Amino acid sequence: MARSSVAAALSEQPRNGAERNLTGKEEALLIATACSAPPTGRKRRTLALLADAVVRLTEHDRLSRETVRRRLAENHLKPWRKDMWCIPKVDAEYVARMEDVLDLHGEAPDPARPVVCFDESPNRLIGEVRAPIPAAPGKPARYDYEYRRNGTLNLFVFLDAHRSWRHVKVTDRRTANDFAECMRELVDVHSPEADCIRVVLDNLSSHSVAALYRTFPAPEARRLVRRLEFHYTPKHASWLNMVEIEIGVLRTQCPDRRIDNRKEMETEISAWQRQRNDSGARIKWRFSTE
Repeated sequence: MARSSVAAALSEQPRNGAERNLTGKEEALLIATACSAPPTGRKRRTLALLADAVVRLTEHDRLSRETVRRRLAENHLKPWRKDMWCIPKVDAEYVARMEDVLDLHGEAPDPARPVVCFDESPNRLIGEVRAPIPAAPGKPARYDYEYRRNGTLNLFVFLDAHRSWRHVKVTDRRTANDFAECMRELVDVHSPEADCIRVVLDNLSSHSVAALYRTFPAPEARRLVRRLEFHYTPKHASWLNMVEIEIGVLRTQCPDRRIDNRKEMETEISAWQRQRNDSGARIKWRFSTE
C-alpha cells in the first residue's frame, strides 16, 4: 500500500487462476466423446462415464466430474439431452483428421502458406406483408407476424485462421461449379502471392478437386490444384472447422432479420464484413494437439 495508491490497494487485480486440467487436444477428445453414442448397456453418457473415457484416451490417472462438467458447459454441451441427429463415430480416421485440422489451426502464421477455413450457409429472403412500426419512447419496434417468402440465397464464407480476415460471397446456389469458382477466387483474388493455400472444409460432395476439373478446362484446373491443399474435418464433426463459429457470428449480427432482396443482403453483409475485418476480430480457438 505504501508503494501504490489507495485505489490500487483496494482494487483486486485479475488472477491467472489454476492451470487447466485438460489440454486443447484432450478437450477436443472430450467433446467428440460426449457427442458420440453411449457405451453398450447405457442409455446415455454421464459425467462419470465421460471422465472414465477421457482417462482411457489420455495419460491422466483420474479426472473429476466437475472438470468434465465445466468443459462441457463452456462448449454448451448437455449429454443427458437427446435429439435426432447424426452421431459421429470416434475411430482412427476421426482422430487422424481431427489432429490434422487442429495442427493447422495451431501453426504460426505463414503468409506463403495461409490456412483458410471455408464453408457455406443457406439464407432465406424474407419480405414484409405490412410496414413495420418504428420504436418510440416506451414502445419497442413492432412488425407483423405474417411475412413474404422471396426465395433463398447461399453464403460462401472464407476465414483466415491466423489473421483478421474473412470474406462472404453471396450466390444463388451452392453447386460444385460455385465451389470451384470460389476456389479460383481464393487463389487469384484473395491470396495471389501465396505458394500454397491450405483449405479446411467439411465433407460435402461438392468440396473436391474433381469439382475444379468438372468446371474448368484441365490446364486451368491443374493450375489451381497446384496452389490448393484440402484438409477435411472428420465426418459429422464440422464444429472443428473454425469458420463454423464465424458463420454463427455473422448470422447473429447481420442477416438474422427480414431482408427481401439479394442487393440489400449483399450491401448489409459487405458492411458487416468490412467492419469486422477493420476491427481486428479473431476467433478465440482453444483446441490444439498439445
